[in-house]
Amino acid sequence: MEQLEILKRKIDNEKELKSLVRTMKTLAFISIREYGQMVGSLHEYRKAIEMGLEVVMKNVPGEVMIVEPLKKNRLGAIIFGSEQGMCGKFNEIIAEFAIKNMDELEIIKDKRTILTLGDRVTSQLEEAGEIVEEQFSFMGNHSGITQTLLQVLTKIEEWRSELEIDRIVLFYNIPMPGSSYRPHILHLLPLDKEWFEGLAKKKWESRSIPTFTMDRYDLFDSLIRQFMFFSLYLALVESLASENASRLASMQKAEKNIEERLNELHIQYNNTRQSSITMELLDVVTGFEALTNKKR
Repeated sequence: MEQLEILKRKIDNEKELKSLVRTMKTLAFISIREYGQMVGSLHEYRKAIEMGLEVVMKNVPGEVMIVEPLKKNRLGAIIFGSEQGMCGKFNEIIAEFAIKNMDELEIIKDKRTILTLGDRVTSQLEEAGEIVEEQFSFMGNHSGITQTLLQVLTKIEEWRSELEIDRIVLFYNIPMPGSSYRPHILHLLPLDKEWFEGLAKKKWESRSIPTFTMDRYDLFDSLIRQFMFFSLYLALVESLASENASRLASMQKAEKNIEERLNELHIQYNNTRQSSITMELLDVVTGFEALTNKKR
């Protein structure tokens, strides 16, 4: 009987764990949909920024307002990881990808300045010998994300003015179909000159090009800041979507393992119970035979 009670407790524990895993699966699925909708809205926001830049470029013919080319060749790397666990190899993958690409850029470690979002990826980088200058935590809601990214933008400005960092690169995971993801690199700075030249040459859809009254350089700087904020926001949202896709896949594997474990425990419980019943019946038969023989 004691063995049956132990098996029953194990079965109950597995059922509770299965319920928890299902809850996490549901939350991950909801988060994937939510972040997917945010990505769609962000792409509309990007179109608005590009239209503003296009207007500025068309009102300043022959002049390309691009940041200066690389001089110091110092790298500022922003690496997006996770705040929570149970998401498979999500952080390991992006950490390895970032290190590999930084090495391929042929920038020595002394000229790398690394900032991370999410404490889980920080440990992965430090174990590989990288020095993380600063780490930001973030909440998975709009206000928390916005506040964090504004701090990151301020840090980027400090990098450029105080450390003379002229190259900013983002490393993050992007979601793929089928609850999967892959690592991605985005060169934030210096700005893409060909992209700006393309905007200047792009045909405006309506008859007249909009005008503006503020100083064109101030407007340009404002739009570039908006573009950088958009790029950071998109990177974080896609990273969050990828994190939840990884978590969903992990929970699906966990649920399968729990179901297999439950089947094994149920079989073991039934066999033990049957053995216990058989032993009780044998005891009854043995007792009956003993009493019968005694009467004879």
